[in-house]
Amino acid sequence: DPEEAMIASLSSCHMLWFLAFAANAGLVVDTYVDEASGKMGKDDAGRSYLAHVALRPCTSFTGRVPAQEEIDDLHHQAHDHCEMAHSVRATITTIATIG
Repeated sequence: DPEEAMIASLSSCHMLWFLAFAANAGLVVDTYVDEASGKMGKDDAGRSYLAHVALRPCTSFTGRVPAQEEIDDLHHQAHDHCEMAHSVRATITTIATIG
């Protein structure tokens, strides 16, 4: 459905930026799995819209495993650069874990 396609697009954009920033930081990413989800809401006129998207990326690494703080910073950078995230009014949260 269209909402799932929008969530997948946001997840993919975020992932690509994250992978770029991780590579620039010298990290070797083995896996990146995102269990993204969304929630619909209604605006003041009663129209449905994608109100909230939760990205839940779990990443594993070869070699140096970064601290959670570094992972969170890389995800923050990814969000700031994701054009898709700038194109929606949904609130986007990222809950990152290291697998």
